[in-house]
Amino acid sequence: MRRTPAGARPGSAIGALAAAVAGAAAGAVAARVAYAAFRRRPPIGDEKTWTRTNHRGEPITLLEGPALVAGAGAAAALAPGLPARLRAAALLAGLGGGALGAYDDVLGTTASKGFKGHLTALARGEVTSGAIKIIGIGATGLAAAVLARDPAARPTGAGAMDTLLDGAVIAGSANLANLFDLRPGRAIKVAFLAGTPLLAVSLATRPTGVPARNATAAVLTAIPLGAAAALLPEDLGERAMLGDAGANALGALLGLAATVRLGRTGRLAVLGTVAALTAASEKVSFTKVIAANPVLNRIDMLGRRPVPPPPAVVSPTP
Repeated sequence: MRRTPAGARPGSAIGALAAAVAGAAAGAVAARVAYAAFRRRPPIGDEKTWTRTNHRGEPITLLEGPALVAGAGAAAALAPGLPARLRAAALLAGLGGGALGAYDDVLGTTASKGFKGHLTALARGEVTSGAIKIIGIGATGLAAAVLARDPAARPTGAGAMDTLLDGAVIAGSANLANLFDLRPGRAIKVAFLAGTPLLAVSLATRPTGVPARNATAAVLTAIPLGAAAALLPEDLGERAMLGDAGANALGALLGLAATVRLGRTGRLAVLGTVAALTAASEKVSFTKVIAANPVLNRIDMLGRRPVPPPPAVVSPTP
């Protein structure tokens, strides 16, 4: 029998909260352990393989990404109370998205950029690392949705459409999270802005709700948020960044949690938002939009090193 805290019933608000806290703590501890281990011995290649230049022109490591993938994966494998199908779905979404992102981090090129750029290159017969990642994340997202589907909770006739919808939410969320990983801490802050309401809704008790689904959704949400929170100081300190590996895994896991908790209307709303933001990223710079908005800019700069002022222009002496 699964143990629950004293006074907590399986599926109760207290039980769901306890399970979510345990999942977040497991993700955080595992992510920190993985980061320390990868700093000593990277999972592939050497330290130089994972070193890039950030927006300041300074060297930074991408090993934060594999650490998040490993931490969230370990927590998903060990967290109590998750049904086997959801445990498998979380491992596939997180590890699959992370592995494909790591492939693009290590072997990718910048000849083509953006969703449209990679698909345009693919239409010309050029298979870019980004195109492989897009197709792969779409496939793993759909496979995770198939694994996560509960036939008893959703009518069989609507199963195929629901599964396609869920796969699109998981894959789209993975891609969108990566689009925000352009400044220190930004992708993790966006994950918390999206994940915190989902966690709150999952922990809320409603007479018409499904307690077991609420509890599992809370755990699935808490695991990646805990791993991300543990690595946030490295990100904000500009010592490390998520890269494609970490951002893709973070987005995919939150997308999976959303498909578990939300009804069809909610999932359609999430997919519409993800699609709109992804399309907007092809036309506008998120960085410029954020910088131009005082509220968004304040959130974006919270905890970060100050941006140095532009160099003064010295007029030539007549």
